[in-house]
Amino acid sequence: MKALKKIGVVVGLAVVATGCGGNGSSGDDTLVVYTTRSESLNEAVIPQFEKETGIRVQMISAGTGEAITRVESERNNPQGDVLWAADITMLYDKTDLFEEYVSPEDEYMMEGFKNTTGYFSPAFSDPTVFIVNTDLAGDMEIESFQDLLNPELKGRIAFGDPVNSSSAFQSLIAMLYAAGDGDPMSDQAWEFVKAFVANLDGKVQGSSGQVHKGVADGEYVVGLTWEDPVVHYKQSGAAVEVVFPTEGVVYPGQSIQIIKGTKNLENAKKFVDYVLSEEVQSRTGQELTVRPLREGVEVADYMTPQEEIKLFDEYDEMFIIENMDDITARYVEVLEGSMD
Repeated sequence: MKALKKIGVVVGLAVVATGCGGNGSSGDDTLVVYTTRSESLNEAVIPQFEKETGIRVQMISAGTGEAITRVESERNNPQGDVLWAADITMLYDKTDLFEEYVSPEDEYMMEGFKNTTGYFSPAFSDPTVFIVNTDLAGDMEIESFQDLLNPELKGRIAFGDPVNSSSAFQSLIAMLYAAGDGDPMSDQAWEFVKAFVANLDGKVQGSSGQVHKGVADGEYVVGLTWEDPVVHYKQSGAAVEVVFPTEGVVYPGQSIQIIKGTKNLENAKKFVDYVLSEEVQSRTGQELTVRPLREGVEVADYMTPQEEIKLFDEYDEMFIIENMDDITARYVEVLEGSMD
């Protein structure tokens, strides 16, 4: 992490309690949810859950790395009940932090997005995309990872920290598969990463929120992030466009899991069931900018049709899980080398 400190990454360390009530104490009518999901998704789900169940929710928002670190630091005295964050690649070796629970709703989820571990329940998916500021880009072609090496983009690309940000990590994985022609650990793939990091010109964002906000605000021309916030910015009138890289995207299932030792286990189970339910999956799919993972649920007309999104045929989730530490360590090494 030495390189990250050198270049002064801005990290969002403050965890903000944004919630709808509750004080984190145990009780029959309370629940504490640590969430990294978008404000629109949180607000679409949590108040309605409270209304339908009578359970008061305290919602604590943070970045992925910070939320996971908080769960780890509280393992001997859990303060939260549910972690609504990350995907299996970032959580696979952390099952000791979570309760085993497979929701009865799990059988209705899409193949490839079921709870196969006993701990992690994929609920929504967010493809890796580029967010492009159309005013700044002008006639510049930004359609592929190769386009990110354009000298005109030097210092004008927003990218997060793959060590702590799930969106940055999955964007790095997509880049590696694209540059390596399906082999993310090839020399060819990592030579591309070196060139890409050089084009960042020492600028790295500390959170995914800073990535898409920086592009929408006109600070950067392009950023690597999730689809959800980009569509949201575009609907809000920002001069941005969603670009699915021509080489392909990574399509992880963002999961929800119950924190081990929760004082509100039954309430936590109800929340997981609720998020996976047909009502919530259908409503959010039609009203928001997310991609629900329940079988048969359709997304809104303003979302790019699934059949138009190219996935990497060679993508191997278990391979990424097994090599995650090596990948992040190698990226930090590349980043440090770029500062010499």
